[in-house]
Amino acid sequence: MRLLLVEDDAALADRLATTLTQAGYAVDRAADGVDAAHLGETEPYQLIVLDLGLPGLDGLSVLKQWRAGGLETPVLVLTARSAWTDKVEGIDAGADDYLAKPFQPEELLARLRALARRAHGQANPVLERGRLRLDPRAASVTLDGAPVTLTAQEYRLLHHLMLNPERTVSRTELTEQLYAQDFDRDSNTIEVFVARLRRKLGSEVIETARGLGYRLGATR
Repeated sequence: MRLLLVEDDAALADRLATTLTQAGYAVDRAADGVDAAHLGETEPYQLIVLDLGLPGLDGLSVLKQWRAGGLETPVLVLTARSAWTDKVEGIDAGADDYLAKPFQPEELLARLRALARRAHGQANPVLERGRLRLDPRAASVTLDGAPVTLTAQEYRLLHHLMLNPERTVSRTELTEQLYAQDFDRDSNTIEVFVARLRRKLGSEVIETARGLGYRLGATR
């Protein structure tokens, strides 16, 4: 799952990026409102973490610009402000959730998981498909109850398919969700990761829709 982190405090941004990457996200970063506005409008993020106190263009203005342009990506707002009026203003501007600084990384991750579930119509925090189980809280996968070791890219690919169990996902979309913006992307590597997942989880786990992409198969 690909995420945009917008935070101008470099030390905090470094810590959050590390936490998010370890949790399985592909993280792009922006340190000012102008860059954030552009990235949000041009890149296909699944989630956005947005600080309000930004140079160039403040976070509320960025958020209003995104929503006015039709961007529907879930946005979690970060701010040092704690007054309830500030929270109302952020939510009215289009925020999906609000987290006041300082906060624990575990709370940020939990809120992001909840936003991802709601965005994909998933009520259960654990994703299941037959014998296959993926737990975003631990970034873990089991098959018939036995743990399966996956690389970061294999996990992200499987996670994205399990969040979209009823549709065929294109190679381009999978590539965009596997890698951050500064990574040298090659859509041909998707075939490699799919082959590895089939070896580890069974050939029926991922089906190929010729010329269209991949979809989640049944694991009975």
